[in-house]
This record gives sequence, C-alpha cells and structure tokens, in this order.
Amino acid sequence: MARILLAEDEPSVREFVQRALVHQGHDVTTANDGGEALEALEDERFDLLLTDIVMPRVDGIALALKASKEYPHMRIVLMTGYAAERDRAHNLDSLVHEVVSKPFTLSDICDTIDAALNEPPSPGP
Repeated sequence: MARILLAEDEPSVREFVQRALVHQGHDVTTANDGGEALEALEDERFDLLLTDIVMPRVDGIALALKASKEYPHMRIVLMTGYAAERDRAHNLDSLVHEVVSKPFTLSDICDTIDAALNEPPSPGP
C-alpha cells in the first residue's frame, strides 16, 4: 500500500482514478488543483504524486518541479489529454516516471502506478 496524492481538476476523472487506486489498496488523498496539492504536500508525506498537467492555479508541470525539489524521493506520474503538454512534460524525464495519455483504462493507470512504485530509487546528487 502506498500513500498517493492525486491532483486532478476534472471531478469525474479524479473520482475514477481515486476509486481504482483505493481498490488496489492505496491510501489516496485528492486535490482539485495544483494549489491544493501543494497545501497537501505541506501537511502529509506521500509516496507518489499523480497529477494532471493542465489545471488552474498551479499546473501539473509546476507542481512536479516543486514537488521533486522538496520531496526528491517521491515518485511522480503525470496525466494529460493534450499532445503538446505531453511533449512539454518529456523535458522532465529525469523527474517523472511516466506521462499517461488520457483517456486511459483502469488497468493502464493501475499498471503505471505499480511500475512507478516498484522502480528502484534514483541515486541522489
């Protein structure tokens, strides 16, 4: 079981992913946008951040950059439905485990999260 922070501004996607991950046995905290996710990161420790890229207030890329700096051992997975945003995220290859394209299936997202959690830690600086 892992503690996962899920940042997604679309309620239906957030609820779908949350249910899937809870069903897999994970403890999931949700945030409606990147700003809420940053607040949650200050209050709790998470094993993995799963965030949409396009969100109000703080987008997923800014969130991933800040989270990776402050919590270098936390795994990060991004989600997006926009090809241009996916390309933008690939500049973060060293920080992000995977960029998942929307729409995705229940098994797609669960497999991606499992792979990210089971990846060996990257060596520190």
